[in-house]
Amino acid sequence: MPASEREKMAAGEWYCCLDDELDLLRRQARLAVHAHNTMPPEERGAAAPALKALFAKAAADIFIEAPFHCSYGINIVVGERVYFNAGCTILDSGRVTIGDRCMFGPGVQIYCAEHHKDPALRSTGIEIARPVVIGCDVWIGGSAIILGGVTIGDGAIVGAGAVVTKNVPAGATAVGNPARIR
Repeated sequence: MPASEREKMAAGEWYCCLDDELDLLRRQARLAVHAHNTMPPEERGAAAPALKALFAKAAADIFIEAPFHCSYGINIVVGERVYFNAGCTILDSGRVTIGDRCMFGPGVQIYCAEHHKDPALRSTGIEIARPVVIGCDVWIGGSAIILGGVTIGDGAIVGAGAVVTKNVPAGATAVGNPARIR
């Protein structure tokens, strides 16, 4: 049985995000994100070393345009030849797994946290983390939002501005708000 809030978060159980250990991890992520976003491009390269080191796993050839934001980084796994355009945000309280050769348009957002529906519990920082899995060869259009608990299959396309609340099968195209297969 998980004891710490970090263990509860990792196990997909309700946890309190207002926790000292989680706060420390978010501060470390902010430092790595700041280094990435403020480093001159010729020094940063495809991704700032501090940011890549923060991720649970990142292939050597990923490319992350600045600005970029993540809440923890430690829950992000990125495959080979993945491209993030400017302004992408990954709120990775849950595991975010991204397959090889994916492309993310500008302003794509991935949100793993779900806050409690009870206002009294929500005000105490109670939330649950739901994972996101994105297969290989996926294209996510600009300003799309992907919510926690979603799996996007290999070769799928998510249209610009779509809000993905349900799984997208391999090879499908999902558009709209909420996203629907077309």
